Amino acid sequence: MEKINFKHKTIMAVGAHPDDNDFGCSATMALAARQGAKVIYVVATTGQRGSRTHKISAEQLSATRIKEQNAAAKILGVKQVRFLDYRDGELEPTLKLKEEIVMLLRQYRPDYVFTMDPSRFYYVRQNYGFINHSDHRAIGEATLDACYPLARDLNSFPMHQKMGLKPHKVKEIFLSSFMSDKANCFIDVSKTFHLKLKALAAHKSQFDDFRGVKSWITRGSAEMGKSRGYKFAEAFVRLKLR
Repeated sequence: MEKINFKHKTIMAVGAHPDDNDFGCSATMALAARQGAKVIYVVATTGQRGSRTHKISAEQLSATRIKEQNAAAKILGVKQVRFLDYRDGELEPTLKLKEEIVMLLRQYRPDYVFTMDPSRFYYVRQNYGFINHSDHRAIGEATLDACYPLARDLNSFPMHQKMGLKPHKVKEIFLSSFMSDKANCFIDVSKTFHLKLKALAAHKSQFDDFRGVKSWITRGSAEMGKSRGYKFAEAFVRLKLR
């Protein structure tokens, strides 16, 4: 297992949609929570467009997905879920979004931040591929910029000081990696992988048949772990900030 000390740490996981953090790092979040870390989820949108049937309004779907994300977080031991007020499919790495993330960084003062890899426009694996959602790229870019240099610099959003929010330096950032070609950090999640599956299953509105999702998630995590001698692993690009 990677020598990462989660005990007494504060961790923030930042995603674009409900279920993003659960797909990317939930087994690690459950492991961290078990070790005594305080885990906070930040979700930029409420997934208003995440429906394939079009038989539900955006408002109804939004309410459903908030409940599903809160239920998943409870399974994992996540202490709090913070939703931002952005529209699914319309997320951009604007200064406004970056400032909102900076405010949360300065409020919760996490040691570690987990988010999505903005450099991945697409993934190719064997005979299939998929495009990385533009919201995923946007939240990853905004979060990286918020961590460095914005949250640490005194002159970035100086009005925060009047709110009692001081600059904060994030120690490490972990970018979720669904392919191992760029990953430099593989975390042994063999003891909490079942909680990842349980958390993902809580997002009932997103799956016609969860068995297929369970199968490819299990297969992928097993493949990630195999190279390191683990039963299951989650992979990340790990950035240690100076």
